[in-house]
Amino acid sequence: MIILGIDPGSRVTGYGLIACQGNSNRYIASGCIKTKGEHISERLLQIYQGLSTIIVQHLPTQAAIEQVFVNKNVDSALKLGQARGAAFVAVANYQLPLAEYAPRLVKQSVVGYGGADKQQVQQMIKILLCLSEAPPSDAADALAIALCHASHCLRTNRIKEK
Repeated sequence: MIILGIDPGSRVTGYGLIACQGNSNRYIASGCIKTKGEHISERLLQIYQGLSTIIVQHLPTQAAIEQVFVNKNVDSALKLGQARGAAFVAVANYQLPLAEYAPRLVKQSVVGYGGADKQQVQQMIKILLCLSEAPPSDAADALAIALCHASHCLRTNRIKEK
């Protein structure tokens, strides 16, 4: 199984791909789609196109995305929702199953603490995926989302086997 993790953002969308087989997770690729342009419609198109290219190149079998984190800035939450929408359409266009995870659950799954900061997530991703250096924050978050999904799938399969 190849999982595409997506950390959506209107300016920077992180992505991370891992291959999963049983308890073993292997790093494939990660990075950031950095959007440019004044208009949100331009940036949303770039997110859609970037994720579409990644899907065609790596052929993931599943995708996972972070749920909206609502803070006090309504405008930011709206833009995040729009970036998620562009990601949803890209994933749906390739008929990939898509799971959503709360930010605290992702951090809990990877770091062991739902209130972990970005540096802790980056360091755990480096350790868990045997990387020579910690990936950029948005890419690390996307890899964490993919690992959270892999862990969820493993638990679900174990429950089904019982």
